Amino acid sequence: MDAERMFSLIILCLITLATLLSNGFVIATIYQARKLHTPANILIASLAVTDLLVSILVMPISIVYTVSGTWDLGQVVCDIWLSSDITCCTASILHLCVIALDRYWAITDAVEYTTKRTPERAAGMIATVWVISICISIPPLFWRQAKAGELTECMVNTDQIFYTIYSTFGAFYIPTLLLLALYGRIYVEARSRILKQTPKAAGKRLTTAQLVTGSPGSSSLSSVNSRATEASSDTGSPVYLNHVKIKVSDALLERKRISAARERKATRTLGIILGAFIVCWLPFFIITLVMPICKQACWFHHAIFDVFNWLGYLNSLINPIIYTMSNEDFKQAFQKLVRFR
Repeated sequence: MDAERMFSLIILCLITLATLLSNGFVIATIYQARKLHTPANILIASLAVTDLLVSILVMPISIVYTVSGTWDLGQVVCDIWLSSDITCCTASILHLCVIALDRYWAITDAVEYTTKRTPERAAGMIATVWVISICISIPPLFWRQAKAGELTECMVNTDQIFYTIYSTFGAFYIPTLLLLALYGRIYVEARSRILKQTPKAAGKRLTTAQLVTGSPGSSSLSSVNSRATEASSDTGSPVYLNHVKIKVSDALLERKRISAARERKATRTLGIILGAFIVCWLPFFIITLVMPICKQACWFHHAIFDVFNWLGYLNSLINPIIYTMSNEDFKQAFQKLVRFR
């Protein structure tokens, strides 16, 4: 084996191992931490299981195929590998959609959706994802066996143009449009909440305040009224409003600052999720759709297809990092798991 293939083998093995460990830790963390047993985290755990299956069923065989450059494992293994590849990768993508849909309902219809957000509903969404994924992966099984002669490559028959359009749109293009629409609405809603929760706006909306001359642990706003108006306090003593200070609770302002910061962080996280998904999968699905349409007019080096294919697999490694590292509860539970607590 030459140096280039050896280097590729090492890099691909490291990616596979990292994907296996990261998703395994996410599953173990959610299982161990009772605090994380929520419908939203059930969806994240299911995504981790799907990405774990990618690292177990798909990536190891893909390493052998990519490094060797030829298929030596026979037709049966090829059928199983391609079916697992299409099913698991499609399920991983569709999991991103149901997580975004859950987040969208939670943020736009918080009161009513709280009663509907149950583990049973999450399980139904997960079942729907797998049914759609299996429906996309099954059709090629009907024409793969028709290949004659010695099998030197394992790939979906691109002569079936209708299946190519059906599978690429069902597995990527339609989910991508759905993600863009959902995250766009979530972003707008999050931005409106941030604007409503700024400390300045919060101070203006206070309906009750204490009239004090000074108090530790409070924020103060000086009155701009220059006229010395006299009023009576509860004790009957006069109070002059021209230099009165309005006490605004630091705790209230701090809660609003924290809430606004969380919304900003959630918004940034959504942008990272969407950006990583598109960067990882768009090149692969463009070339997958273009190849059967161009046929002989377009030519791509096999190494380019391998790079785009593994870039898509890389999304299974990025998913657990993004979804868990942006959540403080996950970080704390993960640290306890690592320390065997």
